[in-house]
Amino acid sequence: MQNMGIEVLFKGSNFLRLCEGLWITLRIALIAMVLSLLLGFVLGMIMNVQNKAVKFICRIYLEIVRIMPQLVLLFLVYFGAAKHLGMNMSGEFAAVIVFTFWGTAEMGDLVRSALISIPKHQYDSGFGLGLKKWQVYVYIILPQTIRRLLPSAINLLTRMIKTTSLVVLIGVVEVVKVGKQIIDASRYTNPTAALWVYGTIFIMYFVICFPFSRISAYLEKKFAN
Repeated sequence: MQNMGIEVLFKGSNFLRLCEGLWITLRIALIAMVLSLLLGFVLGMIMNVQNKAVKFICRIYLEIVRIMPQLVLLFLVYFGAAKHLGMNMSGEFAAVIVFTFWGTAEMGDLVRSALISIPKHQYDSGFGLGLKKWQVYVYIILPQTIRRLLPSAINLLTRMIKTTSLVVLIGVVEVVKVGKQIIDASRYTNPTAALWVYGTIFIMYFVICFPFSRISAYLEKKFAN
């Protein structure tokens, strides 16, 4: 029972460092998600504009985001654009830009789908009551849109939290990077440390993401009735 890998988790401040790394992961995901929600609503409404040029530009944007892996986008922003333009950009800031770029496209498409799924008579009823166009959107359309979007938005947040593990490759010291540092420092004293450290990271991700997954399923079932 000597030199069990689990010991490395509670050696010094290792567990606290893992928690701090997890907070960095969550911070990147939450900031990107908030920005994606705001920009995604705007993009979704723009995508419903009856203008072929606007629709074409939005379609190109969506296709770029869907085809290009997030890792390539991270490298393009951090190693490509930032260095080429002479910008001193931190890895965390580059990650927020990339995940917001990705999340905005995803949210925009969700908002577009939610808006066109609302029956036309909802608009007609609002106009029939004498409401102005902005009042129809604020009081009738947007509340229904938000109800339909909530489960998908929570799922997107869960995906974003998991995908932030890629930022380790641009030097961000998040939870996976901290785990690797702990394992490297304990390679000779605790040969099985990797199992315990990565197992702990798995549990951390599970504890964070599972409640979101259940909330999304609950809301989807509730709003479907």
